[in-house]
Amino acid sequence: MKKLVYLFAVVLLFSCNSKEKKAENKKEIAQSEELRTDLYGSWVGDFIIAERDESKPEKERYRNTINIVIKKITSTEVIGQSIVAGNNRPLKGVMTKRGDTYHFTLKEPGDDKNDGVFNFDVVNDTLISGIWKAYNPKKEVTKRKFELVKKEFKYDPNVMLPNEDLYVDFENPKEEKISSPSNEENTAEDTLSNEEDENYSSTLYRMASQEIFKINSSTQKLEESDVKNLKKLDLEILRNTIYARHGLSFKTRTVRQFFDGVEWYIPISTNVADKLTKIEQQNIVLLKRFEKYAEDNYHTFGR
Repeated sequence: MKKLVYLFAVVLLFSCNSKEKKAENKKEIAQSEELRTDLYGSWVGDFIIAERDESKPEKERYRNTINIVIKKITSTEVIGQSIVAGNNRPLKGVMTKRGDTYHFTLKEPGDDKNDGVFNFDVVNDTLISGIWKAYNPKKEVTKRKFELVKKEFKYDPNVMLPNEDLYVDFENPKEEKISSPSNEENTAEDTLSNEEDENYSSTLYRMASQEIFKINSSTQKLEESDVKNLKKLDLEILRNTIYARHGLSFKTRTVRQFFDGVEWYIPISTNVADKLTKIEQQNIVLLKRFEKYAEDNYHTFGR
C-alpha cells in the first residue's frame, strides 16, 4: 500500500512539473513571437530642434535627416537602430498599445555623448510622430521632434540632386571688408566723418555651378578634362553624391546641408566603402586629387 501511495505521488509530481514546463514553454513562445512585422524597416524624415541652450555656440544643425530602423517587435521587447548625423546607434525598448495607437519607447545605450531616448506613436500605420530627449541635460540640443514615413532604401546610381535650388555653402561663410569710394566733392573733414559709414563688411558664401546637375559621378568614368575647371565645391558635391546614393550618414554639417531633405536620400550606414563600384572608387580618387588645388568663387546671399 505504501508503495502505491509513493508511486502515485511521484506520478502526480511528474505530471505537475510537466504542466508547468509546458506553460513556461508556451509563455516563452508567446513572448518571442514577433508582432507587427509590417512596421519593420526604415522610417525616414526630418529631425528638428525642439529645445536648445541658447547660451551655447550653435554647433548642431536645426534640421537633420534621421532614419529609425525597426528590426524586431515582440510583446516584451523592440529592437532597432537610429541613424542620423554620422551616428549609428542601437535601440532597445518596448511597444505598448493605446486604443488604435501603438506607442514606442526606444533607448540608445547611453555610452555616447549624443545618446537619448525616443518616444513616438505609429499613426494610421503610415507615420511615426514623436520626441527624442537627450540623456545629458547640458547638451546644446536637449530635445528634437520628428515625423517619419516608411521608406525602402534601394541603391540607384542614376539619381541626381534636384536642380530647383541653388547649392550654397551656408555653413562656411567668410567676411569681406568693402570700402566705398569717397565722393570727390566731399571735403577732407566730410571724408573723415563718413569713413565709418563707407567701410562695411559683407558675408560671402561658396556656390556650386550647374555642372553638379550635368555630371553623374556614379555612372560616368570621369577624366581630368571633365573636372579640371570645376569649383572646389562642385568637386566636393560630386564626390559626396556618390556616398549619398549608397546611404552614407554624413558626419559634417557642410555635407549634410546639401543632402538632408533630398527625397531619395536615406541614411542607412556610417560606412559604405565596401558598397562602392569600381567606377565610383576611381572617380573619388580623381575628385579628391583635384579638390586639393581647386578654388571657389564667393557670392553674397541672404539666408
